[in-house]
Amino acid sequence: MPVSFPGQSISTTAQIFPIPEQDIRVLNPQTVATTGNLTWLLYDGGMRKGYREQALGAVQAAQADVRRTDLEITDGVVRLYYGAVLARQLRQVGEDTLARMEVTLELTESLYKNGAGRVNKTDYLDNQVMMETLRSTVAMLAKNEGSAEAALAYTMGLPWTASVRPSAEEVPYRSFAGNVEELVTTAYEFNPDWARLEAGLRALEGGVSTARSGYFPKIALTGQLHRWWNSYAAGAATVQNKAGWTIGVGMEIPIFNGFRTRNEVAEALARVAKLKEEKFLLREGIGLQLRDLFLGLDASSKSYQASQTAMQAAQENRELTSRAYQSELIEIEKVIRAQLFEALMTAQHLKTRYDYLAIESQVSVVVGKEIAAQLSPGPSE
Repeated sequence: MPVSFPGQSISTTAQIFPIPEQDIRVLNPQTVATTGNLTWLLYDGGMRKGYREQALGAVQAAQADVRRTDLEITDGVVRLYYGAVLARQLRQVGEDTLARMEVTLELTESLYKNGAGRVNKTDYLDNQVMMETLRSTVAMLAKNEGSAEAALAYTMGLPWTASVRPSAEEVPYRSFAGNVEELVTTAYEFNPDWARLEAGLRALEGGVSTARSGYFPKIALTGQLHRWWNSYAAGAATVQNKAGWTIGVGMEIPIFNGFRTRNEVAEALARVAKLKEEKFLLREGIGLQLRDLFLGLDASSKSYQASQTAMQAAQENRELTSRAYQSELIEIEKVIRAQLFEALMTAQHLKTRYDYLAIESQVSVVVGKEIAAQLSPGPSE
């Protein structure tokens, strides 16, 4: 329904006298013209809303991926940081054990040379062999400490020549005090995989709206502005012809497209149904994963208590056997075994603390936020 201004029709009366052939100038050869067109969609059957939902869903999915990357980086740094602390503690345990072994060797040599004869040269040699073996182990522990500090620096983006020494003196331990049901509920709000699936579902539902818009007509408001410049002021280059506008309303009505719209809608609905099934599986998977991690936390907590008791008993046993050996009441094998067993129990206890912290960090990744406060309302031990 075009409406134009100014009108372009010209009416003349019948010719009553002959006009000879003439060369009439209508325009100058040089003309500059510009045109502006406007189309405003008044009704589209939900097409634009569907595209908008698809775009927002894609943005939210990308944000969820960024969130997961942040959580994984944090988890990696936490593991490497306290891994470096653990490596330093294990190296210190090895050095302390080696120092005690050296003192024992000196005592064995003194008892061998000046004692009552219960300590002989073979005892001295056994002690020396064990001490040198332990010395090589300490060297490997020192190497592991350096590697852990270099890996931590690399994770932080520092050059390969750098090393980062953690300021923490020990791996923290928080008593187990969490509720798996509450964390699962929290995970449905903050878990990046869950957020990504929700965003994907939003985008696919927008695709359904876009596909269904093919059933409906589309109505648009159209308009045009034109302006052109010519130095000639007569003929076709009048003021009225050099500027004008047109406004109209257009409608596109779908009649038949070979069942394309119906199949596009069916495809979009199938994608939504598929993602909803995946959402159900993810819901169960998050709950199962958190349950497994909580079982791991519970087991690590019990191992922590048991290893702490064993470490204290091993320390007391080492002290008693050392005093008894000074009085030549026991054999050197028991002293060496007590010192090694104390080092083993101490290392196992430190490793248990680290394992507990690593599982706690994994729980934070699954939940999607820091959960230390939910696990431990009290101070660290």
